[in-house]
Order: sequence, then C-alpha cells, then structure tokens
Amino acid sequence: MAAVVAAAAALVIILTGVASLLGLRESLLHQVDIRLERATSAPAFDGPGGGPPGGGEDLNPLNLPGQEVGTVLLRDQSGSGIVTDQFAVGELSEAQADTLRSIPADSRPRTVRLPDLGSYRVVAWNDASGTSVTGIPLSSVNATLRAAAARQALIGLAGLAVISTLCAWLIRRELRPLNEVAEVARSVSATPLDRGEVQLTPRSRIDDTATEVGQVGHALNTLISHVEGSLRARHASEQQVRNFVADASHELRTPLASVAGYTELLRTHDLSPEDSAAALGRISAESRRMADLVEDLLLLARIDASRAEQSTLVDLGQVAADAVMDAHAAGPDHRFELDIPLDEAGQAPDFLVSGNEARLRQVMGNLLTNARIHTPVGTVTTVSVRAKDTEIVLTVSDNGPGIPADLLPRVFDRFSRGDASRQRTSGTSGLGLSIVAAIVRAHGGTITASSDHGACFTLRFPRAHRPASTGH
Repeated sequence: MAAVVAAAAALVIILTGVASLLGLRESLLHQVDIRLERATSAPAFDGPGGGPPGGGEDLNPLNLPGQEVGTVLLRDQSGSGIVTDQFAVGELSEAQADTLRSIPADSRPRTVRLPDLGSYRVVAWNDASGTSVTGIPLSSVNATLRAAAARQALIGLAGLAVISTLCAWLIRRELRPLNEVAEVARSVSATPLDRGEVQLTPRSRIDDTATEVGQVGHALNTLISHVEGSLRARHASEQQVRNFVADASHELRTPLASVAGYTELLRTHDLSPEDSAAALGRISAESRRMADLVEDLLLLARIDASRAEQSTLVDLGQVAADAVMDAHAAGPDHRFELDIPLDEAGQAPDFLVSGNEARLRQVMGNLLTNARIHTPVGTVTTVSVRAKDTEIVLTVSDNGPGIPADLLPRVFDRFSRGDASRQRTSGTSGLGLSIVAAIVRAHGGTITASSDHGACFTLRFPRAHRPASTGH
C-alpha cells in the first residue's frame, strides 16, 4: 500500500517538475529572443539598406558596445565573427559559418548547435545588403535549466521521502488494529475444538463497522460466535446421547435381569404348572415393557431427527374433547373437565393448528394419562383451549399433589421420575413427557410446566387458518 502511494507521489512530482522546467525554458527562451531582437536592432543595421550609418562599409556591428560575449554574426557584406570578450571579436570557423548559412532567412528565432560553441538562439533575415544571421549563446539558459532541474530533483526526492514516510506511518497506524484481530484468530486456532466443551472467549475489540478494519474484526467475532454456538450444540448433543444411552441401559437392566432370572428358574428347577405359568407371565410382561420402551425410544429418535410427517389442519378443540372422553372411560375414578369457550350460537370455534393429528392426539393422551396415574382418586383434571391472535394455548391442569420441586426443572428430561408414585412400578417408561415435549417442539410450539396448586402444563402452538374459499 505504501509502495503504491509512493509511486503515485513520485509520478506527480516528476510530472510537476517536467512541467515547471518546460515553463521555465519557454520563459528563458523568450527573454533570449528579446535580447536577440535588440542585437539585430543595433545602430550598425540602421543605415540605408540595413548598412552602417554614414556609409562605413567595413563597420562591424560586433564592434559596437553592448554586445554580449559569445554573440555571433554572419553577413554577406561584413563577413562573420564572434564576440570573444568585451573588447575583442574573433573569426568563426568554416563549419560554424556553414551552419549559420544553412538557417532559413525567415526572421524567426530558432535554436541550433554550432560546432565547438554549443547551443545558440539564432535568427536570419534578408535586407538590401544581403542575408544576415545573428545568434546569442544559450549557455546561461542551459545552466539555469540544469540548476533548476537539480533543485527540482532534490526537492522531489525530499518530498517523496517525506510522503513515503508519512504514508507508511499512517498505514501502520491504521492497520495496527489488525494485529489484535490476527492475535485473536491465532488464539482461536490454538484452541482444541475436537472434543469436550469448548469456550471460545477471545473476541476482537475492533468491531466498528464504520471502518474496513472494524468490519474485519466484526466478521471475525461473528464467525467465532457461530463456531462457538455450533460446538456448544455439538457438545450438548453428545452429552445428551451419553446420558440417554446410560439411562436406557439402566432402564433395560431390570427387565433383562428379570427375564434372565425367570428363564434360569424355568431351566434349572422343576416348577409346578402354576409357578411355571407365573414365571412365563412375568417374562411376557417384562418383554412387553422392553418392547414399549424400545418403541418409545424409536419414536423419540424419529421426532428428534425431524422426519417429515403428513401435516394437515387439526382442530385442537376437537382433539381435546376426544381426549377428555377417552380419559373418562380409562379412569372413571378421576374427574376430567373440558373448558372451551362457545360463541353466541353455542358452538365451539375452530382452534386450528398445522400438524400431524395422530401425534397431537398422542400429546393429549400422554398428558391425561400422566395426570391419571400420578394423582390420587378423585383428582379433577381440567383441559382448557384458548385462541390468541397468533397462537392456540392449551392447558392441562389438576388439583393433585403437583410436581416435586426437585423434579420440576427436569420434568421433560428422559427417564425423569420423582417420588415413589413415579417409580417403575407405576407402569410408565419415564419417556411420556419427553415424547410430549418433542412432539410439541416438532410442531413449532412450546410447553412449560408449573406446580402452584397441582400440576399445570401449558402448550402453545402457532395458529393456523382455513384457506379462503374462492367463488366463481
């Protein structure tokens, strides 16, 4: 960057210097032309026919006072000569005279090079006495131009050095924050990202998007945050898998041990038909339990994998009403109530969501089964459905003992159980609420649990609408 700026500055300095030297040369040549005109207007040329006044044929204008040293003259009438100093006139060589004779007599000043004399500014003209040529040396002009060029070069080099130094300093100052950005990048690259929980704490303080360097720092911070979020999600997923495998192994250990024990009992003991039937019954029950557990695990795996399922418009009000009726039949010793507002005509409005009806019915069934199993006889469970502007809110609440405080934060975790009423003897796998939460999330909804006066589950789904009908 500094080299580019220095090159541009050098080009500007060179062009400026050349332009100024050309202007100076033109000015100096103009002054020489004025002196040349004075030289040709000397009194020696003022006589009749351009000759000397008073008829002196041998009067040489070079002998007149005021002629510059180095002035040359060539006349058909007077011959040729050169002023060698203030009091002497010398003869021109034949080569010098021939050069002067070759100049067109058009009264126009021009620059020529005389042998052994150098550059001259000369003018030739015709008069009654013949052709005359007068010239003035350009040695002083050339010396002035050389001195000016030397000064321009020195000034240009000094200016270029100053500009280069200033540009380099400014560029280093502006790019200095990049060192911090690079240090942050090096720190992140040195962090092991292939295992465990990763914390990418380094961030660039240079994130002002109004500057180019700040944009780089901001982009780096965004990249680090994205990578950190992805790594955190990976770690959480790995931890969830580890916990899930451990819990599943623990859950399967008991039924497997029971099956193995009863099988060994049947193999090694001569049991009565009644005892054999009881052992086979236990083996069958534990096998069904393991099958149900595996089915629940497969269901959770499918939901977690976000496998696309058939989606239709589902009326949550109708789903809730059917679930309450099923719960009445399954648990007549509990009370189940439905709270749905009716319109002026006494009809229930639509509570439409977009989703899989079978899965949504499974959500309601699991919640009401959970309430029936984990609450005492006579508990009242209320299902209410309300429509908001953009969502459908479904609430399942009961007046039972509620959810233990230590279980509430992890009530939707897999294999979560609380007190004795929630142990394996209750016939549940510990995956019911996990399945409910997974299905709700798969439908773009949320579910929360509270336990102020009994258990309360609040589900929120994005509201859907029937497509507008078009008439013809």
